[in-house]
Amino acid sequence: MYREKSICIVIPAYNEEKLIGKVIETMPDFVDRIIVVDDRSRDHTVEIVHSYKQRAPERIIIIGHEKNQGVGGSIVTGYKWARDNNMDVTCVMAGDAQMNPDDLIPLIEPVISGEVDYTKGNRLFTPDSWNNIPKVRFLGNSILSLLTKIASGYWHVADTQCGYTAVSLRVLRTLDLDNIYRRFGVPNDILVRLNVHSFKVRDIQILPVYRIGEKSAMWIPKAVFSISWLLLRRFFWRLKEKYIIRDFHPLVFFYTLAIFLILACIPLGIRMVVMWIGNGIIPKVNALALMFSFVAGLQSLFFAMWFDMEYNRDLR
Repeated sequence: MYREKSICIVIPAYNEEKLIGKVIETMPDFVDRIIVVDDRSRDHTVEIVHSYKQRAPERIIIIGHEKNQGVGGSIVTGYKWARDNNMDVTCVMAGDAQMNPDDLIPLIEPVISGEVDYTKGNRLFTPDSWNNIPKVRFLGNSILSLLTKIASGYWHVADTQCGYTAVSLRVLRTLDLDNIYRRFGVPNDILVRLNVHSFKVRDIQILPVYRIGEKSAMWIPKAVFSISWLLLRRFFWRLKEKYIIRDFHPLVFFYTLAIFLILACIPLGIRMVVMWIGNGIIPKVNALALMFSFVAGLQSLFFAMWFDMEYNRDLR
């Protein structure tokens, strides 16, 4: 218990035999339940966790998947257990010891006090993050953070790929856990869903931990592409759910106009290039139409983003 609130830690585990023991050993004493979700590991992860469970049978819970479901599926499984057992605050920590247990209290404090509904770690707040985080990960994370801001409506968050999070019981009872994305895009998907329900989210500075023997299964180029596609779909879903079904806001018109005008630039640009190559001239009307569509499209896009930012400014 921490400040009379029950604390649960969900640890998604897939082939984490090397560092899962360290994660359990360094877990703070105030954590009531440690939920290790084994995602069909092919190494000795389960045996190692069982050895720790013998010492703390009530505190450590092991849940095994019959089929590999990805990190998102493991988190959802842990969330469901925490929801069904009425845990006040549920955190997610990786099984590779990349999340410093000293950051746990700052992460759960705003949730326990009721200031926000969901907190997430931000490794980019640290002054030396560029040197501590592998460069490819840093750049991939920056790209996905920008796209997630647009898709989720939480313009104040960054380091969206950080899975070190804390969530209230109220959120777990509200979200449709069965439809949450099951792979590496789970933190991005959750942010979009939180925004639809107008939950408050806050970034918490945490210390990046790398080069301790961890081995990531994520291939950055593939992850950026797949998560970007996920965010595009979730972006339109959020506009429909939040600004059409649940409420109405004119930013929908601005986004629609922006998309139409920017897409119109493609055939106009192709036609202008073809005419220039074939006839050596650039049609004035074509060029003016292209310039107008591009400038007006960008203006509409920026207005829509500004409306979205203002509408969600209190969700922090």
